[in-house]
Amino acid sequence: MNLETKVIHGGQRPESSTGAVMPPVSFSSTYVQESPGVHKGFEYSRSHNPTRYALERCVASLEGGQVAGDATGGGFAFASGLASMATCLELIDSGEHVIAMDDLYGGSYRLMTRVRERSQGLKVSYVDMTDPKRIEAAITDRTKLIWVETPTNPTLKLVDLAAVAAIGRRHNLITVCDNTFASPILQRPLELGFDIAMHSATKYLGGHSDAVGGILVTNRPDLAERLRFMQNAIGSILGPMDSYLVLRGIKTLAIRMERHCRNAAEIATRLEAHPRVERIVYPGLESHPQHALAQKQMRLGGEPAGGGMITIWLKGGLNDSRRFLQRVHLFSLAESLGGVESLIEHPAIMTHASVPPDKRKALGIDDNLCRLSVGIENVEDLWRDLESALR
Repeated sequence: MNLETKVIHGGQRPESSTGAVMPPVSFSSTYVQESPGVHKGFEYSRSHNPTRYALERCVASLEGGQVAGDATGGGFAFASGLASMATCLELIDSGEHVIAMDDLYGGSYRLMTRVRERSQGLKVSYVDMTDPKRIEAAITDRTKLIWVETPTNPTLKLVDLAAVAAIGRRHNLITVCDNTFASPILQRPLELGFDIAMHSATKYLGGHSDAVGGILVTNRPDLAERLRFMQNAIGSILGPMDSYLVLRGIKTLAIRMERHCRNAAEIATRLEAHPRVERIVYPGLESHPQHALAQKQMRLGGEPAGGGMITIWLKGGLNDSRRFLQRVHLFSLAESLGGVESLIEHPAIMTHASVPPDKRKALGIDDNLCRLSVGIENVEDLWRDLESALR
């Protein structure tokens, strides 16, 4: 099946007893056993849940994580994106070394640096992976995992996934890609050689700002077995109602991503020419430093696509940014991204406040930086909203 069909049918089938088209929401916490240890594949909802299984199978289908013999084909759903990341980090042992992209979501940086460096003794090196050679230079005899974001949050840097996957294989390292910003519609890391794809399902997968969740997908049977154990042992699983909401959202993912990309490309082109905008980063623009990589790696229906996220630096300082952000109306001033509605935020104060000021400055997360998540509204209405606020 093509992706446009997989989002609707992938990993799913009508419910066997009633023929229901949508998988029912199964709230039961436990399941009857015919005899001790003899059951229908479900014994306790932390370990097995039909609604969560349906979601996990669907995302595994989209990302290409079909692991034979695994109950969900290599897909695992968690209570949040950070819960999925925290569980993934349990694949490596105390005191081992992680190489992470230098520009990360603030919550990912906080988890690695302020939690796992203390509680797990992890050593984390933050590397600008726009040049894969820097990864090779950072590898030590304790390195076990490479953590990638692409496009990055919030400066939209890109990482050559095929090149990083080759490095991981060469050094026997686990490679993980946070694929939240692209979604499996635009980019599929497993197909490019990565071991694990991760999503904050709260964002594009759910798409309606009404559910929180996280997803891991692998196509390696050995990692699927370990993740299955970790998911059950740690227990930070996604509940049945949120599983249902994300699964329902995925049904329209392909068509939503078309509109997100089209709207964002038009808005980015106009913002780049606006006199009050100092600089703009959008993978679909020729001005993006890695535009050629974006065209090769991020594609929609076989054609290059830049995604729905835009980052701008306004002329002026913090007060100018505040005035701009206080004057938008259709763009809601709020954290998160990837919903049908357009959102806008100030990373230095909001999503990336946990990143130290000196590190934010080095990454270019300045007081005049604003991040836009372009929704699927009418593009002219969105532009009038931005133009009015800029004036």
